[in-house]
Amino acid sequence: MTNTTTNVSRVADIVAKTLHAHGVRHAFGVPGGEVVTLIDGLEKAEISFNLARHESSAAIMAAGASAISGRPELLVTTVGPGLANAVNGIADALQERVPLIVVSGIVDRGTRARYTHQVIDHTQLLRPIVKASFEIEPESAASTVARALTIATTEPMGPVHLDLSPMVAALASPNSKIITPPTQFGTSVSVTDPGVRHLAERIRAAERPIILAGLEAARNNAGAALQHLAETIGAPVITTYKAKGLLSEDHPMSLGGAGLSPLADKVMLSLVNKSDLVLMIGYDPIEMRLGWLDFVEDRSNLVDIGKTAPDHAMHHAGTRVTGDPKAIVQALNGSVIEKQTWINAEPRVAKDELGQIFATRTAWGPHAIVDRLNDTAGTDGLVTADSGAHRILLSQKWVATKPFSLLQSAGFCTMNAALPLAIGAKVADPSRRVFAVMGDGGLEMGIGELATLRDLNLSVTIVLFQDRSLALIALKQASAGLAPAGVTLGETDFAAVARGFGGYGVNVENSDEFSRELEAAGKRGGFSLIACRFDANAYDGAF
Repeated sequence: MTNTTTNVSRVADIVAKTLHAHGVRHAFGVPGGEVVTLIDGLEKAEISFNLARHESSAAIMAAGASAISGRPELLVTTVGPGLANAVNGIADALQERVPLIVVSGIVDRGTRARYTHQVIDHTQLLRPIVKASFEIEPESAASTVARALTIATTEPMGPVHLDLSPMVAALASPNSKIITPPTQFGTSVSVTDPGVRHLAERIRAAERPIILAGLEAARNNAGAALQHLAETIGAPVITTYKAKGLLSEDHPMSLGGAGLSPLADKVMLSLVNKSDLVLMIGYDPIEMRLGWLDFVEDRSNLVDIGKTAPDHAMHHAGTRVTGDPKAIVQALNGSVIEKQTWINAEPRVAKDELGQIFATRTAWGPHAIVDRLNDTAGTDGLVTADSGAHRILLSQKWVATKPFSLLQSAGFCTMNAALPLAIGAKVADPSRRVFAVMGDGGLEMGIGELATLRDLNLSVTIVLFQDRSLALIALKQASAGLAPAGVTLGETDFAAVARGFGGYGVNVENSDEFSRELEAAGKRGGFSLIACRFDANAYDGAF
């Protein structure tokens, strides 16, 4: 039972205060009896607890909040089935490099060896999908939480799990000291650094340089420095999907995102193979597909710039410069001079070809929907995308002018990610307009989170691509010469469902209706769902 009549700190309070000291402001989850004291401690520490309808969605909500806040965020689950439900969301956090703290209730130690109801080995369950797992003890609660936060936020970032029993959570803490994060000082990288000098010499000798940038560069706010380098040395910029907007995609040097569309990758890989210097800046190939295995024939042309050593064999760089990507690029900017490269204008030709591939074909359909949405969202809107055919098209066609303006599951590619990502992002920044772009299959997987939107009173616009099909799988079946099987979806009236959950719902079947509804949704309180209906064959040959 929670003791509200004393100022004595409980272990749960020490846990919550330590989380708060390290920047955690938002918790998501589904409560159970084993975590009620923790939730009370979180609220007292001014960490808001947001009730989700499923633990996997709650984990992805925390990921959305973290992407916007730039800080670790929290998932809270109860014992057994609560944590087991969260496995998909925690695995997503691992592959999406999210600094997620997972606190799960656990049976008290005194009965754990005898009691079997809802008991599973949490550590063994999560071993492949967390960076570390610990149990919180009374004497070392603050230190354990601080350690978990340090591990979670060390590149490559990822989830860390903590077990907390209800008895321990409610105990008066024997140690009220809070472990705060250390004062951080970044080390400068100078133009005289051997690695920088080597890169500058390579750049001076290169005639066809190209930049491939990823999530780590976006997290390190390397955009301005990267743009200066690209303009100075005439290097076109390709990004992973999670780094879209690192260089504004309306910039002439930007070729947009890569890794999922065979048509786009064919153009970009052709250009990369013509390059004599590929600068990988904060690049993580976890987002890429098999076409990017050993994507540079001569590995001596491949330079890897980032904080962490590779944990993959997707490629083997000839040169690695270890350090903060932004600092290294800034030092390079002080070392190189403006030069003319790509004298045959191949990057401009590639950009034009990409534009033609993804040009809008008809007045209504997935291409037109992306166009109208891009116009409405502008430079300040935030869009989340679910997995499916619509995501591939959106990720290529969307013009991102800022980093983290398009959020998606790009490493794990789980379905039902867009809505929880949107909820988390909106909780972290209520002032920003947020759009969740989903397929009908994805929404039906997690439709209960419409109730979360309602109860949190979040103004989120859901743009539903309703083609009554698992279209991406159907396309893969067709490309393999197979008949469609298990991919047809029935006709759900999602507009009626949205209204049933207390939101606004409407079905649209042309671009003018869609534009009007997008504009109206931005002026309306609560959530809006716009179901855009078209035939699945509209994706044929699209990407």
